Amino acid sequence: MSQPEPDNTTPLLRDERSSDDSQDDDYRSRWRSIRVMYFTMFLSSVGFTIVITSLWPYLQKTDDSTDASFLGWVVAAYSIGQMVASPIFGWWSNHRPRREPLVCSISINLAANIYYAYAYLPKTYNKYHILMSRVFVGFGAGNVAVVRSYVAGATSLNERTGAMANMSACQALGFILGPALQACLSFIGEEGVTLDFIALKLNMYTTPALLAAVFGLINILLVVILLREHHVDEDGRHIQSINYTSEERVDISEETVESIDQVAVMTSNILFFIIMFIFAIFETITTPLSMDMFAWTREEAVLYNGIILCCIGFVSILVFLAVKVAALRFGDRPVLLIGLVIIFCGFFILLPWGNHYPKIQWADIKNNSFVTQMPDLVPAPNSTVEPTGCPIEQTWCQYTPAIHIAQFFSADFLIGVGYPACNVMSYTLYSKILGPKPQGVYMGWLTASGSGARTLGPVFVSHVYTHLGPRWTFSLICGMVAGAIILLISAYRRLIAFSVRHGRIVE
Repeated sequence: MSQPEPDNTTPLLRDERSSDDSQDDDYRSRWRSIRVMYFTMFLSSVGFTIVITSLWPYLQKTDDSTDASFLGWVVAAYSIGQMVASPIFGWWSNHRPRREPLVCSISINLAANIYYAYAYLPKTYNKYHILMSRVFVGFGAGNVAVVRSYVAGATSLNERTGAMANMSACQALGFILGPALQACLSFIGEEGVTLDFIALKLNMYTTPALLAAVFGLINILLVVILLREHHVDEDGRHIQSINYTSEERVDISEETVESIDQVAVMTSNILFFIIMFIFAIFETITTPLSMDMFAWTREEAVLYNGIILCCIGFVSILVFLAVKVAALRFGDRPVLLIGLVIIFCGFFILLPWGNHYPKIQWADIKNNSFVTQMPDLVPAPNSTVEPTGCPIEQTWCQYTPAIHIAQFFSADFLIGVGYPACNVMSYTLYSKILGPKPQGVYMGWLTASGSGARTLGPVFVSHVYTHLGPRWTFSLICGMVAGAIILLISAYRRLIAFSVRHGRIVE
């Protein structure tokens, strides 16, 4: 079915029961609300990435007892909170106006970012305060399920891929702006300034979280002022929002549940889990890996990785634009398959090889005879110089070849191309598989699946990387991606839109 291109002045579809002016108002209100959802997704992404590159140095500076394994739990904490909250907010959005769960979740996110900025203040257990603040930030980010279900319900089947790609582009823009803002704010330094009247230190670690809180306040205002309930069928006809349907309408929806391909739903959730799992590993390992392999200091790691993630975000936006065209020409499933192959190549390139080994960090060596023999390598006990290099406690540092900077950049680029293609195609396919049914709960489970991956991924990589090194880490990831490719190929014929499966339209 051919559809006119959406714009700000011409309604996408006409309803014979309403006047042209009314239809124009509905159209403008619908897309205004969708754009508020885009902005909400953008701010959710900013809220996560704005501290991700400084999280490890912040932990080290705030609590001396922190190790790399605890970093995995702190990164995972965000996803634990999101995993718990997503089905709750998804169910809430199916039964009440979406403004309610959105305002509630964003308010939690705002408060949690302020908590994170004050996590240094207690005299003990600082790392656990950082951990809990990230749990609550993630809980607030459970509104992603509401955002996705709203956009899926407010767009026709033909609009869906473009709208999902636009939403992913906004997410990528947040992914860019977060590390970019962190990189800019790194010039404040570790000491920064202190506001005594509120006992707050403004430095390179706390200022980004406070900025995320300001963004949250703006988001709440936009949701309250601009968001309206809209729901359209797969042909784009405006129907009454599911939040206010009659009993007859609910019965129809419940009948639709039985006709959804549950195997396709389960497969989509597994694929999304794997995609999010491997990307969570990538974003967690970037800072420790670069500090170990390239002997970067904490400030250098925050700045350089912020720039790298910013560049990856720009690449992602270009990919989202290309995905919209490629999906129309070749279909959603081939784009998803190609994205997985590209990710596999990215992690395969990261496998260590050659005879060059990383610089060893000898700072904690207590062997006096060794210190006597190699005094130039060991800082004096009262030295203020930050030790750099691969810690001697990680025994693999002594026998595993270093990863070259060219490998690191090449892998970053390939993963930056493959991940966004897989991300947008996985939940675009998922929304099409579900069909016209209200998708709040289903999207909640998809988001929970991704959050579970983001919970387990950082914990997995922090332990495997710390104890076994990059060779084992990236070999296991390559195996996971290969498994995802096999699963996609085996379920290829079932991953089709609801309307295609029931013969309403031809793919």
